[in-house]
Amino acid sequence: MIGTPFTPNATKLLLLGSGELGKEVAIEANRLGVHVIAVDRYPNAPAMFVAQESRVINMLDPNELEATIRELKPDFVVPEIEAIHTETLVRLEAEGFRIIPSAKAVNLTMNREGIRNFASKELGLKTSKYLFADTEDDFTRAVKEIGFPCVVKPIMSSSGKGQSMVRNESEIQKAWEYGQTGGRTGKGKMIIEEFISFDFEITLLTIRHIGGTTFLPPIGHRQVNGDYVESWMPQPMSELAIRNAEKIAETVTTGLGGIGIFGVELFVKGDEVYFSEVSPRPHDTGLVTLISQNFSEFSLHARALLGLPIPELIFQTPAASSAILLEGKTNSPVYIGIEEALKQKGVDIRIFGKPEIDGKRRMGVSLALGNTIEEAKEKANCARDLIHLK
Repeated sequence: MIGTPFTPNATKLLLLGSGELGKEVAIEANRLGVHVIAVDRYPNAPAMFVAQESRVINMLDPNELEATIRELKPDFVVPEIEAIHTETLVRLEAEGFRIIPSAKAVNLTMNREGIRNFASKELGLKTSKYLFADTEDDFTRAVKEIGFPCVVKPIMSSSGKGQSMVRNESEIQKAWEYGQTGGRTGKGKMIIEEFISFDFEITLLTIRHIGGTTFLPPIGHRQVNGDYVESWMPQPMSELAIRNAEKIAETVTTGLGGIGIFGVELFVKGDEVYFSEVSPRPHDTGLVTLISQNFSEFSLHARALLGLPIPELIFQTPAASSAILLEGKTNSPVYIGIEEALKQKGVDIRIFGKPEIDGKRRMGVSLALGNTIEEAKEKANCARDLIHLK
């Protein structure tokens, strides 16, 4: 049962985080008649353009977050970023508020210490070796114990902020100092991970819904400094590796609970699969689903959280996406090259509508279909390179 926006019987969905992923969720929820309230830390965030209402708050402030949720009384609270005071969501869920997919999932996954220990120690999933450190001395000892090369990250960060690879002893101090600049709540604890010489990494989009659990074909992706730059699907894998990946994804998403889409990140080496991370929300590498299939990850997330059936999926693959990462300084971006990019057959463009740029920022995504994965990637990257700031 879904009510009508701006009426007393409206079905209200509160988005916590209103960037490009939240914007697509808002569009899909609107298509189903849902009243969307977009919340972010800054005005004119992308999802605010397509929502019925919007608010600007500090989501890391527990009092401000709780007051907003209590005032708006949403039917669904849908976190779309990690920078949220998740302990508040845990308390509110206990009172009856619907947190998507679940407060446990949101709380555990926003902290790498919580989710890694949960996956490795409680669920027994195969992961890289790892240690944690909250002082520079402990960090140095942990790096030497894990061995070179290793990957280090703040336990609370996103988009690759504060992440680096340590290849030798001379890089330890620099990695510690950089890591202390990248955490969502400032300086803090770091995770030190064994570097696995994997063949490739994937995102396995996993949907928990009223009918059970559904897996999308594996998405291959490339990251630079921990941030997504391109993705494609389906990533070629052996049948055994796919079964192993689905087993891990089902184990971790069942353990976290709730309904909605999860982006399960995995390392693949031959037929072996290692758990890396999980996002309890649509995943940036899943932007490729905007062109690869008849219902995107955002549509599937909206349907799952509303308790609606998952429709038959029709895949148009091979498909690829490429992040439009631009550099500049302006509070009124103007884009050129879109017309040229769209002249290519099988190419589409999304401009997110972010209100400003200061340095480098992901401002859009190019999408492409091809006869092969390589052709789709080449077309997506070519379209990306045609778009610039005026």
